[in-house]
Amino acid sequence: MEDVTIDLTGLAHGGAALGRDADGRVIFVPLTIPGERVRARPVQVRERHVHAELVEIVGTPSPHRVVPRCPHFGACGGCHLQHMTYEAQPGFKAQVVRDQLERVGQFTNPPVEAALPSPAAWQYRNSVSFSPAADSRLGFWSRTQERVVPIDECHIIEPALQSLYQDLDLDLPGLLRLTLRVGADGELLVVFETQDAEPPELTVDFPVSAAMLLPTGESANLIGDNVLWERCAGRPWKVSAGSFFQVNRWAAECVVGLVNELAELTGRETVLELHSGVGLLTAGLAAGAERLVGIEANPDAVADAEANLEEMENVEMYVGAAEEVLPALADQPFDLVVLDPPRQGVQPQIIESLLQIHPARLVYVSCDPATFARDARRLARGGYRLMTVRPVDMFPQTFHIETVSLLA
Repeated sequence: MEDVTIDLTGLAHGGAALGRDADGRVIFVPLTIPGERVRARPVQVRERHVHAELVEIVGTPSPHRVVPRCPHFGACGGCHLQHMTYEAQPGFKAQVVRDQLERVGQFTNPPVEAALPSPAAWQYRNSVSFSPAADSRLGFWSRTQERVVPIDECHIIEPALQSLYQDLDLDLPGLLRLTLRVGADGELLVVFETQDAEPPELTVDFPVSAAMLLPTGESANLIGDNVLWERCAGRPWKVSAGSFFQVNRWAAECVVGLVNELAELTGRETVLELHSGVGLLTAGLAAGAERLVGIEANPDAVADAEANLEEMENVEMYVGAAEEVLPALADQPFDLVVLDPPRQGVQPQIIESLLQIHPARLVYVSCDPATFARDARRLARGGYRLMTVRPVDMFPQTFHIETVSLLA
């Protein structure tokens, strides 16, 4: 297929702008911006769509176009939108959320509000995971190059993590993943994942803790303490090496506030929370409810939640996968269910259990608009109405976006 010249009309989930050729096929072109006219070279042709690469911008570039800050942008798979002003990114992302709800969720005129932008467009991530590259360096997986691209610098992680990354000198056979984390007080933690459960030999000459993530999902200390302390919603949070915490502290605060707002608790409700993690959402929900039941599969996160919420006597925690625990709770009355699943969304059997429980309200926190749209469609078929969708830009410079939604 020869080069095509097209007008780009929207942003796709994944970060590429899109347009249509003369035959009506959708053309996806990374590193471009809606409103631009481009010449693109097809690299993967399908019956209904084509993935292409940018050859040149025809005419005037978008007023939102800027020079990317990072020298690895375009090859590295960590960022997708550095060629676009940050001021424009939340608006395009909100449109992606709307598009996914219309196409995947089959909603007509979905109630998507304007996306809340992050105060920090750069150096906001408190956690970053690297994979080993072919040359024994570390980097990020690139979907376009289908390999781990080694990097020297990253402009979306906190400066303390950039300094730690540059100071690391590792030669660790069998390394699968290396995660660097920084707490609210500046404490540093290195987390190793390896092909076997044997701890690596490690010495450091600067203040850092180190831990190993075991195949069970639990963590083991190597050096120092495998716990960091975060701060959100006016209180500290214990977060172990194997536990999840939001990567953008401002956005985490925003999500907590939106969940509490949409929950509309009066102190008399019974709340069920799925994927409750270290208790970040649990605390505010439990403070406004009569009883809260939380389910979390990660043992480290449950232990953290118990420590974080020890003063709350109306919280019950269950350890296990939600799809396995939920059937035992299906006969209990719940007024509100709050879901905060991983990027893969909610398992079909969980949807079935929720429709059996059928609480009056569902608050769904999602980090992937496609899987949220799929799950919202299933819930809508079960009798729920999508009331509001509030995007929060947790991940500037990337195509990812968080949403907090209400179904009733």
